[in-house]
Amino acid sequence: MPRYCTILLFSLLTAFEPQAFDNDTPMRGITISTHGGGRDWASDEMVSTLRDIEILGANWVATHPYAGISQDGSVRVRRFEGAGELAPAHWTRPIVEAHKRGLKICIKPHLAYWRSGFEWRGEIAFRSEEEWTRFWADYRAWILAVAEACKDADAFVIGTELDKTLHHEAEWRALIADVRKIYKGQITYAANWTDYTRVPFWDALDVIGIQGYFPITKNQNPTEADLRSGWNRLVKELRAYAKKMDRNIVFAELGYNQSYKAASEPWTYRVDDDGARPLQEMCWRVALEAIENEPRITGALLWKWFPNPRPFGRDFQLATSRIMPIIARAWQGEIPVIEFDEEAYQRWREQRRRGRGRRSNQN
Repeated sequence: MPRYCTILLFSLLTAFEPQAFDNDTPMRGITISTHGGGRDWASDEMVSTLRDIEILGANWVATHPYAGISQDGSVRVRRFEGAGELAPAHWTRPIVEAHKRGLKICIKPHLAYWRSGFEWRGEIAFRSEEEWTRFWADYRAWILAVAEACKDADAFVIGTELDKTLHHEAEWRALIADVRKIYKGQITYAANWTDYTRVPFWDALDVIGIQGYFPITKNQNPTEADLRSGWNRLVKELRAYAKKMDRNIVFAELGYNQSYKAASEPWTYRVDDDGARPLQEMCWRVALEAIENEPRITGALLWKWFPNPRPFGRDFQLATSRIMPIIARAWQGEIPVIEFDEEAYQRWREQRRRGRGRRSNQN
């Protein structure tokens, strides 16, 4: 059967009447990242971490289980000592603990690209048919294993920023159909902001997921009016696309670093000096307001928080005395009291830096 016929057949079979990503309230979510490959998601500290996030006003959280990727297309799953074959605790405990607090949870698998030869997930592609075949077999097995283990989660992301794989539409549609056989929650794909209009299978998913690192203004010293103008323009574009696709939009990731380029290049990992703080704070205020006011944008998963006792890392910090009040105000929450040992944290960071050399903090 010619490839275009196969894709057409899958399109007809996988087109799906979407579930509402949240029937009554917007997604006010925070992604809980990890200091240790995910191991800390299984720790008792997740209980207090989720409590703090709930106090802030969140109603959703997310975790991002990892698998490694190689240039030959192989996908490798890291197993911690004592982990089960299909349901390691760092996949499943966050679901249990989130539900105990009345929080919904999204599972958002990430391919760990560092030391693979790929610069980032959006670069992942392969040279030969053999490598592509290996990738799809391994990736499918991993995604289905995570979906099976995490079938009690409220939402599931089938892929994150794998935008050089989008031309493999038949493989994506087959994977979506297989996930739906074992997972009954809501499903999306997290497209990079540059490529969301290229995704050919939104009709098979419940919502359009976008990694929301859109440049809001080219102005290197923007005013609040510049940011509001940029968000108004962006929201208009997203609203039109959502209507065209008959799907709402969720920002599967949204973050602003302490950077002088927070508004023009919000994806950058570079952390600038304290002079960049006012811009970072202004970016958050305007973004959260714009999202709350647009019905076609269901909400966002903010990037990023970490399990206690170190609730923030080097970059994209949320659990700070500057950013938490902005989120709490937007979400009608309160500011959690986080006990934090700064000296112990700095010692831990130094040990971690020596242990992993000069590699930057990745997600």
